[in-house]
Amino acid sequence: MKITVTGSLGNIGKHLVKILVANTNEVTVISSNEDRKSAIEALGAQAAIGSITDTDFLVKTFTGADAVFVMTPPNMGGQNIIENTVSAGKSYAEAITKAGVPKVVMLSSIGAEYENGTGPIAGLYHIENLYRSLLQNVNVSFMRAGYFYTNFYNDVPLIKGMGIIGSNYPADTKIPLVHPQNIAEAVAEELQTSTTGHQVRYVVSDYVSLAEVAKAFGDVLGKQLPWVEFTDEQSLQGMQQAGLPTEMAQLYTEMGTAIREGKLQKDFEASGIPQIGSIKIQSFAKEFAGAF
Repeated sequence: MKITVTGSLGNIGKHLVKILVANTNEVTVISSNEDRKSAIEALGAQAAIGSITDTDFLVKTFTGADAVFVMTPPNMGGQNIIENTVSAGKSYAEAITKAGVPKVVMLSSIGAEYENGTGPIAGLYHIENLYRSLLQNVNVSFMRAGYFYTNFYNDVPLIKGMGIIGSNYPADTKIPLVHPQNIAEAVAEELQTSTTGHQVRYVVSDYVSLAEVAKAFGDVLGKQLPWVEFTDEQSLQGMQQAGLPTEMAQLYTEMGTAIREGKLQKDFEASGIPQIGSIKIQSFAKEFAGAF
């Protein structure tokens, strides 16, 4: 198959490209960074260097592809983040239509069924619905991923400095977690499988409480590591003090509230708590220990 991959060689892309190339697919990887060209080619793929906001570039790159994997960058600037995310989704949709791509696999998120109240995930709600309306004749798989394990690396300074880990939700809160490698495996399978219409697929490696996350990390670090619940205000201030732009900090605080209230997990639970990833929290904890 001819498959185009967006997202360059990030946490997902580097695993995805290796899988697709190993399965003898002809893979093109879109990156905005010219310096990534040699690394992409070293994996056996072709590099297409350009911006995902450049629709003409996307049309040219998507043309002839049997399937396309689309994802929007996690941080679309420090301001107007939702609007910028949706704008990137519109560029993808227009290019997919003009290029005549028959199959699309989109990286989405748990909670994408809600229009608001989910922080940065709200942008994915709008993109999912945009694709449902504009890509009616395209087979689209919405891959609703859990909370990335790798996001916990942001807590390393807190663990080192104060000997705690936490956020604005309590320790007994259960959260769907996922390893980027498991996302890549699920996306690769979906890209290479014949599907019809539009469908939602959850991609989750483990479903555990934050107390279990803290214990797994504490066990590999050889220390007692409590999970501490912060207030929304404390969470917001902490992220701002760490250098996160105010708008992004506000969105992440809102996402934390949705986790605390069970909103983000609701449809995942109603779908039967599907867990397809093989990398559980205890295994990731060993990777996490490498940050110390």
